[in-house]
Amino acid sequence: MLASLNLLTDRAAAAEQVDPTPRIAVISAYTPEWLALKNAMSATRTEIIADATYIVGQLEGKDVVLFLSGVSMVNAAMTTQGAIDHFKIRRIVFSGIAGAINPGLSAGDVVVADRWSEYLESVFARKVGAGWSVPNWLGTTLPNYDMIFPRAVGIAHPGQSEPEKRFWFDVDPNMLETARSVAPKVELKPCLKRDVCGDAHPRVVIGGAGVSGPAFVDNAEFRKWIYDTFKADLVDNESAPVAHVAYSNHIPFIAFRGLSDLAGGDAGKNTENELERLASDNAATVVKAFLRALPAQTPSKSRSGEASK
Repeated sequence: MLASLNLLTDRAAAAEQVDPTPRIAVISAYTPEWLALKNAMSATRTEIIADATYIVGQLEGKDVVLFLSGVSMVNAAMTTQGAIDHFKIRRIVFSGIAGAINPGLSAGDVVVADRWSEYLESVFARKVGAGWSVPNWLGTTLPNYDMIFPRAVGIAHPGQSEPEKRFWFDVDPNMLETARSVAPKVELKPCLKRDVCGDAHPRVVIGGAGVSGPAFVDNAEFRKWIYDTFKADLVDNESAPVAHVAYSNHIPFIAFRGLSDLAGGDAGKNTENELERLASDNAATVVKAFLRALPAQTPSKSRSGEASK
């Protein structure tokens, strides 16, 4: 009995906030993505919570907590909620790399999408003859890719008998406007490997859709389906679940993604290994300019985004 009480006490203590200062959560998925941001921080200290390392300090004059989400949707959701539970998080910013889905984009570009969806939240349908049979409860869905039929995410809210159905999670419009204002002033690193990334000079693209899922997409046919179905510019593993967590906690969110590859649309082999540093540094460059320009406070916003009917 005493051991059980001690366990409950430990869990209660673990849920307490460790820092009283309102902060911006700045997140990257894995080490190469955050080096430029980590090196630019000052007045830092480290908090380790549930095996996640949170670096508390200042970045471009703003109070932040910087951490790695870990690659994958589950890791991203878990560490983001951990930050919200233990720090006074007022805004959430993601900085990292992604694969380009829009054929008009190039490696090295930085995309700041205005909405995110989870493209593999889906039904894997039963094969029946030459077609597919889906459950009656699925209702209207986006176009399928063979057996994969997209469906909305169900989100439970207090006092509601049925979960909210949602395909899209919007980024915060105020933060998006700040990103838009700094985009023309940012100088991105050029790609010096012309045989890998061609002649296009990297640019900042504001707006459009992004999608996230648990798969590393490196398939031309699947890339085309994502583009045609979601009208998405880019794909990654973490932004949509972080947007989902931010939505459920009523916290403004935005993501900056440098493009490291074409998600299967490359003429040769996938270029992530060669261009992850370029993509990471370009995303971090835009994030730092964004933080410098970000007003000290952003008015609270109600939930937004497109719900499924």
